Amino acid sequence: MLKYLIDENVDPLYPVQLRRLRPELVVWIIGEPSTPPKGTLDPAILLWCERFEFILVTNNRSSMPVHLKEHLNEGHHIPGIFILNRNLTVKQNLNELILIAEASFDGEYQNQIIHLPLTQRGQQEI
Repeated sequence: MLKYLIDENVDPLYPVQLRRLRPELVVWIIGEPSTPPKGTLDPAILLWCERFEFILVTNNRSSMPVHLKEHLNEGHHIPGIFILNRNLTVKQNLNELILIAEASFDGEYQNQIIHLPLTQRGQQEI
């Protein structure tokens, strides 16, 4: 199953609800023990995600593509980056993250930035 690292700028409701709805899902937040401290720069977060095989969940639409390109150009890899959709409700974004975690195979999102939703389901109120 996928492991998620939640960016510190993502609404704290996301990790709380992910942990409540799917306690078996590994969900860590930047700033928690064993994760990068709050204020860590994006390139260092990408290195951490690569080392510990976590997918980064973020709202960062502007600079993350640049950081990922640099990361890859330096010969690194990352399990993936998921960008939440501000046009979806929290519940819809959560449903997408849960569905993706349950239905994905290892390496499916490697070196990619994925903008939610992946499914039509995410576009509807559930």
